[in-house]
Amino acid sequence: MAISTRTLKTPALKTPTLKSRRNSRRYAADAGLLFAAAAFVLPLAWVLLSSVDPEADLKVKVPDGLTFDNFDAVLEPDITFTPLLNSLILCGGATLLTVVCAALAAYPLSRFRSRLNRPFLLTILFATSLPITAIMVPVYALFVQVDLIDTMQGTIFFFAASQLPFAIWLMKNFMDGVPKELEEAAWTDGASSLQSLIRIVLPLMGPGVAVVTVFSFVMMWGNFFVPFMLLLSPDQMPASVSINDFFGNRGTVVYGQLAAFSIIYSTPVILLYVLVARRLGGGFALGGAVKG
Repeated sequence: MAISTRTLKTPALKTPTLKSRRNSRRYAADAGLLFAAAAFVLPLAWVLLSSVDPEADLKVKVPDGLTFDNFDAVLEPDITFTPLLNSLILCGGATLLTVVCAALAAYPLSRFRSRLNRPFLLTILFATSLPITAIMVPVYALFVQVDLIDTMQGTIFFFAASQLPFAIWLMKNFMDGVPKELEEAAWTDGASSLQSLIRIVLPLMGPGVAVVTVFSFVMMWGNFFVPFMLLLSPDQMPASVSINDFFGNRGTVVYGQLAAFSIIYSTPVILLYVLVARRLGGGFALGGAVKG
C-alpha cells in the first residue's frame, strides 16, 4: 500500500507569531520613549542638583553637601527681581494683547463665510513659518524711526504681533467647535455679535483660550533675541536676557548660580500652567445646550 507523499513531508519552520511581533514593536517603542525621557530628565536633574551643589559643574552628580548659597547669591534685585518683573510686564501685557486680538480676528473667520477667508488663513499660516531673525533688521530700523526703540510698549507690541498669526489660527480652530445655533438664539434676543462673542463663545471655548494663553506666554517668556535687540537699557532687560550675565567673557560660568536662577526663572511658567490646568483638561461645556 503506497504511503501518501504528504505524510513524508517534514513540517516547515513556523514564522514568528503575530503576538511576538507585537511584543517586539512594543519593546522597541518603550526603548525609544525611555531614550526620549532620559533626554529631558538629565538636563532637569542637572538643574536641580547643581542649584544646591557648592561645587557644581557640567556633570550630573549628587552633591557632596547641600547648600542654598547659590539661591542667596541670585536673590538680589539687580540679578533676579527686576528682570523677572520686566519679564512679567512684557510677556503678560503681550499675552493679553495677543489673546484679545486673536479672538477678535478669529471670530469673523469662524462665523462668516467669505472668499477671502482661505487666502487670509494661508497668509497667516505662512507668517507663522517666518524666522524672527529674518525680519529683525527692518523692524529695528522701523522702531528707531518711530521712536519705539528701548521702550517696553514697543517690545510688547512686537511680541504680540509675532505671536498673533499662530494665535489666530489656534483660536479659529477652537471657535469652530462652538455651535452657531447658540449665537443665533442670542441674536434673536437682541444681542450684538460682540456681546455673543464675549458672553457665549469665549466662555464655551475656555480650553482653547487657555491653550492660546499658555502657548503665547511660554513662547514670549523664553525669547532672548527680541528683547536683546529692541531694549538697550540694563534696567529694562527681562530675565531671558539677564541670564546671559552668568556666562563670563572668557568661557567661565558660575554653574551653581545659573542653575538656581534657572529654577526661579521657570517658576512663573509652572504657576501659569497650574492655574489653567483645569481649563486645559476640560472640554466645551455645551452639555446639550443645542438640543430641543
